[in-house]
Amino acid sequence: MSENEIRSLIELIDDPDEQIFEQVRSKLVSMGDTVVADLEQAWGSQDLGDLFRDRIEDMLHTIHIGVVEKRLRAWVEQGADDLLEGALIVSRYRYAELDEQRVRAKLASVRQDIWLELNDHLTAFEKVRVFNHIFFQVHGFKGNKRNYHAPKNSYINDVVDGRTGNPLSLAIVYQTIAEDLGLPLRGVNLPNHFVLAYLDEDSVGGSEQGEANVLFYVNAFSNGDILGRNEIIEFLEKLGLPAEERFFRPASNVEIVRRQLNNLVNSYQKQGDSERVADLQRLSAIVGKEQP
Repeated sequence: MSENEIRSLIELIDDPDEQIFEQVRSKLVSMGDTVVADLEQAWGSQDLGDLFRDRIEDMLHTIHIGVVEKRLRAWVEQGADDLLEGALIVSRYRYAELDEQRVRAKLASVRQDIWLELNDHLTAFEKVRVFNHIFFQVHGFKGNKRNYHAPKNSYINDVVDGRTGNPLSLAIVYQTIAEDLGLPLRGVNLPNHFVLAYLDEDSVGGSEQGEANVLFYVNAFSNGDILGRNEIIEFLEKLGLPAEERFFRPASNVEIVRRQLNNLVNSYQKQGDSERVADLQRLSAIVGKEQP
């Protein structure tokens, strides 16, 4: 469609005939992000009243959520191999102009500092201690205990910029850097919490990555405290839950991003933001329902 045709459609946005508007809206929305710049320019330059602006804002939002849905679906269908990419797609929902490369560059800087201190002669415990020192003491990552349920704790770009997050988001950052360093750390879905499992390096990549392959656990929300199986059991007992295998095994990247989206749903529910809750539930449906 030519620029003149697009402009002609945009001029009809505030048409009082609802049928005409719905046809115009359907056509523009179907064009996706290729028409975003034209709509934004029209929103800023046209003085056609609140109806015009409100309708453009609605179309921009519809296009944006559609783009995020498409990208998230593609990530899942292509195997969800890159956890950071999945987390950044979620951030893209809130930050349409997010510079993902800037986030990756910041994480690469942290990774480089850790890499300089690691060597092949260190034990698994020693590697984690080195990692923790650089990650928490040098770069200042920490759990946001004061404002635990704030949405920003779940958006990875906010976590990387502010160096604070919730158990899940800190674990995503921790795992992302660890994977780049070749350290076998994977997230574990606990009820009301999230930790990382350090796997037996000989088992990584195998078909079974269950509880038997875990050497120990790392709590990224508590400065990287190292936990054993018994401490996980004690945590579950306090919640009145049995020590089921699913609470000890590594979670898939899809499961982690699903929980990230569910955390955001809960955050916005606490704020009474029903529009964002509905949006995020749409995104969550793409990665499936959490298993009981």
